[in-house]
Amino acid sequence: MRTVLLVIDCQMEFARRTAAGIPRSNPDAEARIAGVLALFRTKGVPVIHVHHDDPNPKSGFRLGTPGGGVMPCAAPLPTEMLFVKRGSSAFIGTGLEDHLRDAGIVRLVIIGAAVNYCVASTLRMAANLGFTVLLPKEAVFGFGVTGPDGVAHDPETVLSVTLGSLAAFAEIVSTSDLSDRL
Repeated sequence: MRTVLLVIDCQMEFARRTAAGIPRSNPDAEARIAGVLALFRTKGVPVIHVHHDDPNPKSGFRLGTPGGGVMPCAAPLPTEMLFVKRGSSAFIGTGLEDHLRDAGIVRLVIIGAAVNYCVASTLRMAANLGFTVLLPKEAVFGFGVTGPDGVAHDPETVLSVTLGSLAAFAEIVSTSDLSDRL
């Protein structure tokens, strides 16, 4: 099965938030992301990176700014594809779907951040487009959210609920199981 690793929004704005003490899920995610990248590179499985370039000039996710830079754990190699998105899903306005179809890719392994935003949007759309998706649960992370009712939800609860919701669209796996799946 033609597989690709899709690395979503591993950008320094997330590292800045973490360094500022904002609680987040999966505190070891950077190490897991680096490990998954190393595994795919060693096995010769293609890697595609997606970076967010927020059109809001005040956003921390603008390319060319410190927050828009790539996290060291997910630095692309010169031979790896990079797509830039301006919205939540990596499929909107990027040409990613055409690239995957032209390459004969049928299965995506998705890692990165934030799990309840761009990772979830991209994953759901990938499944709706007919791709098979695997999501290594330790190689994604996110932050807490406050609901419209004003109730704050901690990062681990957000991760658990998000993974539970995404299980209808993808196979949720452990990073330790990936090697046998490639």
